[in-house]
Amino acid sequence: MPAVGHRKTLQEYLTSEWQDKGRNGGLGAVIMAIADGSCRVEHQVRQASLADALGATGEINVQGEIVQRLDTASSDIFVETLSQSGHVAAIGCEEIERPVIVEGDIADGFIVLMDPLDGSSNIDVAVSIGSIFGIWQKSPGEIVNEDSLLRPGKDQVAAAYVVYGSSTVLVLATKGNVCGFTLDTESGAFALTHPGIKIPAECPYYSTNEGNNKVLDQPTQKAITLLRNKYSQRYVGSLVADFHRNLLKGGIFAYPADQNRKDGRLRLMYEANPLGFVAEQAGGAASTGYQRILDIVPQELHQRTPLILGNKDVVEDTVSVIKAG
Repeated sequence: MPAVGHRKTLQEYLTSEWQDKGRNGGLGAVIMAIADGSCRVEHQVRQASLADALGATGEINVQGEIVQRLDTASSDIFVETLSQSGHVAAIGCEEIERPVIVEGDIADGFIVLMDPLDGSSNIDVAVSIGSIFGIWQKSPGEIVNEDSLLRPGKDQVAAAYVVYGSSTVLVLATKGNVCGFTLDTESGAFALTHPGIKIPAECPYYSTNEGNNKVLDQPTQKAITLLRNKYSQRYVGSLVADFHRNLLKGGIFAYPADQNRKDGRLRLMYEANPLGFVAEQAGGAASTGYQRILDIVPQELHQRTPLILGNKDVVEDTVSVIKAG
């Protein structure tokens, strides 16, 4: 597709920037598959009310959560576009109990773990929602199976997320670089609008569910109180929306463990690892409160974790308060 106005499209960016650096062309194909799928999901989200596609399916997913109709549609779309890219060997998904192993021997294949539609509780009320992707490359000669998906976040070669809000923005992170691309709905192309994203040095916001404060342990309550006393609260309740704002404006997001969820609530492989990778490449940090997110060796695909991420200095200060007990 041609450039949108004077801006590079995602396709042009991948062709020019990545070829100059000798990057794997297969990874570019995976990114374009995500972009193509997100265009289709964006259309579904925008038309959901008119097409009577809102509401729950009546099913419960592997996470024990009520499945929204758009959850299922989004999962199907991304499984299809990624499988047809020719460069994806396996797909793990929040909505699917077992991973999808793509048929055929894909020499340079990638493993994609995704939350196809983050923020399900906000779907019916027109609040920003999103899609999240972590991307790992399979080992040379590896025969991919379910165990191949259990790799730490630090092994990711790229991560991406899409936010469907006042505009649709795809944020792509590779080693040392984070860029944002905004969808031009007329051409269907993503245009480079946010090159070289770095989390601002100043941290004006904290994002957390204050309603959970009563079930936090005392050290975590103390850490949240310190954030409350120093920063302004901004909390959407949609992880992608909260993280995207903090990435661009500065801020810390915290969904710590509590008495009811001692292992945390968010998914390590579909949410914490990809967004932790984005945060680190943009100069930020991501932690459980006790451990760097990207260092965790996963034990199972649908593993949950506490998550604190955003401005590096503020994350480190918050973690130090929690660890001090």
